Amino acid sequence: MNAGSSSNIGAMFGAASSGTFLGLPSGSLDSLRGATAVVLGAPAATPYPSVGPYCAGGPEAIRAGIANWAGARDHCDFDLGGRMIPEGMTVVDCGDLAYDAEDAAGNRERIGSAISRILDAGAVPVVLGGDDSIPIPMFEAFRDRGKFTVLQIDAHIDFRDEVEGLKLGLSSTMRRASEMGWIERIVEVGARGTGSARVSDYRDALAAGVKFVLADEVHLHGIERALEHIEEGARVLVTVDCDGLDPAVMPAVIGPAPGGLSYWQVVGLLRGVASKARIASFDIVEFMPERDRDQRGALTAARLVANAVGLICRGAPSSRAKA
Repeated sequence: MNAGSSSNIGAMFGAASSGTFLGLPSGSLDSLRGATAVVLGAPAATPYPSVGPYCAGGPEAIRAGIANWAGARDHCDFDLGGRMIPEGMTVVDCGDLAYDAEDAAGNRERIGSAISRILDAGAVPVVLGGDDSIPIPMFEAFRDRGKFTVLQIDAHIDFRDEVEGLKLGLSSTMRRASEMGWIERIVEVGARGTGSARVSDYRDALAAGVKFVLADEVHLHGIERALEHIEEGARVLVTVDCDGLDPAVMPAVIGPAPGGLSYWQVVGLLRGVASKARIASFDIVEFMPERDRDQRGALTAARLVANAVGLICRGAPSSRAKA
């Protein structure tokens, strides 16, 4: 295959350097009326001083990973059984939020404010990360908006109380979520290997009522174990840490661990949630462009985003909205 093959394939499908996710229309947080879903990049929230904003290039890389297929966005998407965005639905990409490596509080405020504006407009936020602490200000934006379930797909349980003196960093996401009164259930899928969690953190998570479906359980018994913990009609905040997937399909992470979920298992979880509940938000975090290989990880991440957008627009896959 010659060096220009990839770009030639993209040209065949009408690819263009639009800079938005799959060539979606550009949007503004100041004018979201009528939007069904809003794609938004969040490069950083509360990175630890020892590592800095290590995934800040994630949103740009995820968009670039699927850019060659922008011209085919309205073709039949066989993951969804029709076009990604059905007729009558509007999805826009509002670009990336600004971030400051030295101002975590400012990063969190910008993320929370942006999510609040999306929700106030009646749209569903679809966030491209960015480091693993981004879900904390996202979840905060759902305060006073009812009760929610969190579905986390991750190799790690993120239940440390603090790391390096920070309580809002990447290792504390689910512990902070468990303290939010509007989050009534947390389901964590894909934990395996070792991470920053101590045995006491796992015990604390169990005591807080977190439902765990470990990676080996998914491989042995399927995704149904996880979906059993999602109640009918729940509003679900789906957060995908890229290391929840197996490094064979997602190499672009800070802490790869063998035995992760496959692409289809994650897609199956998204479909399962959408069929019995409602996806109220979606985010994908910890994408490290520097560790990707030939954009394979970026394409995988982008395809998960495309599935999430399509399912959000349909409301539930069983409705099979005309596309």
